[in-house]
Amino acid sequence: MSLVSLVEAGKNCEINRAIANSLELIGFEFSSDIRNVVIKPNMCYYWDYSTGETTDPKFVEAIIKFIRDQTSSKVNISIVESDASAMKCKYAFRFLGYEKIAGKNKVELVNLSKEKSEMAKVTIGDSILYFKHPQIIRDADLRVNVPVIKRHSLTKISCALKNIYGCNPYPMKYKYHKKIDKVIVALNKMMEFDLCIVDALIASGSQPKKLDLVMAGLDQVAIDAVAAKIAGVNPRRVRHITLASEESLGNLSFITKGETLEHFQKKFPREHLKSEMMKVGYRVVTKLGLSNRLGLAQ
Repeated sequence: MSLVSLVEAGKNCEINRAIANSLELIGFEFSSDIRNVVIKPNMCYYWDYSTGETTDPKFVEAIIKFIRDQTSSKVNISIVESDASAMKCKYAFRFLGYEKIAGKNKVELVNLSKEKSEMAKVTIGDSILYFKHPQIIRDADLRVNVPVIKRHSLTKISCALKNIYGCNPYPMKYKYHKKIDKVIVALNKMMEFDLCIVDALIASGSQPKKLDLVMAGLDQVAIDAVAAKIAGVNPRRVRHITLASEESLGNLSFITKGETLEHFQKKFPREHLKSEMMKVGYRVVTKLGLSNRLGLAQ
């Protein structure tokens, strides 16, 4: 079984303390040899963090400060994302608030679609898949996955494993939708992340709801199993989670430490009207004259 911490950020949303507590509960300690760190937040589309659809840049900033406090102020930290079918990194970094924290904290913003990479072969069951493996991820001393918890129309649930789907440098990701479960697992197998810290301060739904949850774990499969249960989904019915377990990427069995799982299950919104949100969001950015700037007119 794998450890997964569940920490409530509190009424004042004390992110720094919650992150520190979540890592302490799983017994995580930073190596003194860390020189290069990669952080992968969730930047799906151009949703503001307040929707629960993307990682809060302030949450990432708290992680950056904590890593440097625990290691060295000279550690190189990069926030990574890749272009997608309906999203361009150069706009997402700016629009979602990452340019601001990058400048303030002297970290790099890296578009994986523009970075050096090498073609790699990954075997999943009887299937062989090929992907570009970004050099910056391959060479990092510490890889930190910082997803959110949300339901997903294709995969039922999106959290740790699904977030690494965004590390695929190929922009036209819709081409993988027919085999998305295998692709998610293949990318996680190729790019193993060392630590997962989940930003579940806000949960997406028909109306975003404060969850005030910080999760942490070393096992991405166990993290997803817990996240699925919190969102009211049976993890054994989520194919990319069970497939990842079958490929020995982690355990479906887990032990939680901190708050109870049931505490957050009760708070998680049970409805999700993402398609309607997308329509509203598109109308808003169009009305504001931002569609061309954000790469929406394609």
